[in-house]
Amino acid sequence: MKLIIKTLFIIVCSLIVLNCNSQKKESFQPKVVYQSNDLTITQISENSYEHTSYLKTQDFGNVSCNGLIVRNNNETIIFDTTTKDKSSEELIQWINETLNCKIKAIIPTHFHDDCLGGLKAFDDHHIPSYAYFKTVEQAKEHHVTVPKNSFNDALVLKLGNKDVVAKFFGEGHTKDNVIGYFPSENIMFGGCLIKEINATKGYLGDANVTAWSGTVEKIKKQYPNVKVIIPGHGDYGNSKLLDYTINLFKTR
Repeated sequence: MKLIIKTLFIIVCSLIVLNCNSQKKESFQPKVVYQSNDLTITQISENSYEHTSYLKTQDFGNVSCNGLIVRNNNETIIFDTTTKDKSSEELIQWINETLNCKIKAIIPTHFHDDCLGGLKAFDDHHIPSYAYFKTVEQAKEHHVTVPKNSFNDALVLKLGNKDVVAKFFGEGHTKDNVIGYFPSENIMFGGCLIKEINATKGYLGDANVTAWSGTVEKIKKQYPNVKVIIPGHGDYGNSKLLDYTINLFKTR
């Protein structure tokens, strides 16, 4: 009888500890961990950070532009450079000196300046760059810094023992837009393909508006349990960003 009681006590204690740990993970509060005139870095989960830089545009003024840093085993992978080499240099220095991490790869998610405007800084540090093959083609065509490595349809890189995914689902904001995904924390970088809640359609100069909703519907189907989504511009959120983007571009 004593053995049964002791066993039950151990089980109850274990469940309490597991529940506390689960609540601790779920209650992570995002916080700004670095800020300057050109760059803001916000920690959004235990091993994921949003980086935000700024781009002056003729039509939309000074626009904030997001990217994602994911971390594991003292290594990081970054989705999108900052908008300029100066702020990318700042980002690289912060990761190396504050996170004490090596940057394993930079992945621009399409060819516009808000995705690869600071790519030369990564080249200068000999950091490997990977992009969808159409992004490489567009970079060459527009005479901007060209990513060193290309992939077809999808790329999976190892970050320690965890996967980091970049994948093309179809055209939308551009013909080459891909999304990033960090499965271990269920975080997606939607880039400019995904809109923040209440956003307008934004710049459509290179867009395929008729395909946009269908592309995002494929993403929603592929990742039904995504917890956090970072858009290319504006506030991050949950899967409601996918629904908002689908409805925004749905053809009647």
